[in-house]
Amino acid sequence: MSAQNQKPIGSGFGAKTDARDVLEGQDLSGRNVIVTGGYSGIGLEMVRALHSAGAHVTVPARRKNTARAALDAISSEIVVAAMDLADLTSVRSFAADYREAGRPLHVLINNAGIMACPEARIGPGWERQFGVNHLGHMALALDLLPSLQKAEGARLVALSSTAHILSDVHWDDPHFETHAYDKWQAYGQAKSADALFALGADRLWDSYGVTAFSVHPGGIFTPLQRHLTDEEMAALGWKNPDGTIPPAVQAMFKTPEQGAATATWAATSAALEGRGGEYCEDCDIALLGDAESPRWAHAREWITDEEKAARLWDMSLRMLADA
Repeated sequence: MSAQNQKPIGSGFGAKTDARDVLEGQDLSGRNVIVTGGYSGIGLEMVRALHSAGAHVTVPARRKNTARAALDAISSEIVVAAMDLADLTSVRSFAADYREAGRPLHVLINNAGIMACPEARIGPGWERQFGVNHLGHMALALDLLPSLQKAEGARLVALSSTAHILSDVHWDDPHFETHAYDKWQAYGQAKSADALFALGADRLWDSYGVTAFSVHPGGIFTPLQRHLTDEEMAALGWKNPDGTIPPAVQAMFKTPEQGAATATWAATSAALEGRGGEYCEDCDIALLGDAESPRWAHAREWITDEEKAARLWDMSLRMLADA
């Protein structure tokens, strides 16, 4: 994606649009969709909206019983399958089962994630946020590529974040092996990696009929903040010292239904035909950031860099091959 294409297209939607609004009038009957993390927070609202529009939705889940209980409140027709993004054996088993079922995969939404957690290692020693948010999802998409090809026009959506602004990929030490761990740098790196992965997938898989986008869902209070204390959120300005939410934050933050909208739009909108690789926010293509950009909006240059996307792709393939 060249930077000049990182421009809004006038979608007609906005920050407070909810996921059901972007699907109004669409019939997704016969479409197969996978939503990781689709049983809580914004993922649950993506599933609710997509199912309501007729899609056949599968939710891979680390906690199957919890997922089944949450999704039964929507429909027993939603499929729940075991998968843990921190365990590549689990990821590969889920993908193999899906491939063997022979169904095309029209939409893959890589939504699940962890944020600003204490330092931890998974797999062969990967930093946990980079491993779960990026590498686990990349392994899933790679193994599901045959199913995406069968759709003859699939969409892949990677959940990034405005937190990508915090950090480019730490190219020389992505797993914090030789420099001090910082949970926000690690999260920012992972969200930059998610955006670069979508850009790389869009470029490399165009001949397979796969179009990819990354999205910032917006600020939303969900279980994603489970590793943050009220004191930390107060320091960030998200809460008052007494735990209440300031009016300005209430006005800016989104409901889970609104937070689900941009990914749902990127996964289904006809307005995006002929495009691909862009970073989206507020149900539109985001502006390319510059010195005047606010700290919570726009795409920074490094996530629009095709050379960096290719570098990340090659680096990640080597990591996955060694796991």
